[in-house]
Amino acid sequence: MEFSLNSDFAAARLHLHRAYDYLCGSDEVSHKSRMALDLLIEAVVTAECTQPRGEIIPFPKNRRARGI
Repeated sequence: MEFSLNSDFAAARLHLHRAYDYLCGSDEVSHKSRMALDLLIEAVVTAECTQPRGEIIPFPKNRRARGI
C-alpha cells in the first residue's frame, strides 16, 4: 500500500528564508551556506509553482441554462 503526502512548500520556503537570515556572518562558510540555501529556495519555489491546481468547473453563461 502506497501513501502520498502533499508537501507544504510555503512552510518549507519560510523556514529556508529564516535559515538564510540566521547565516548573516561574513565568513566563507556562511556565504557558501547562503548560496546553497538560495538554490534550495529556488527549487522549492519551482516545485510550488508547478503543482497541479484544482479542477476548473465551467459554469453556464446564460440565465436559461442556470435555471433562473
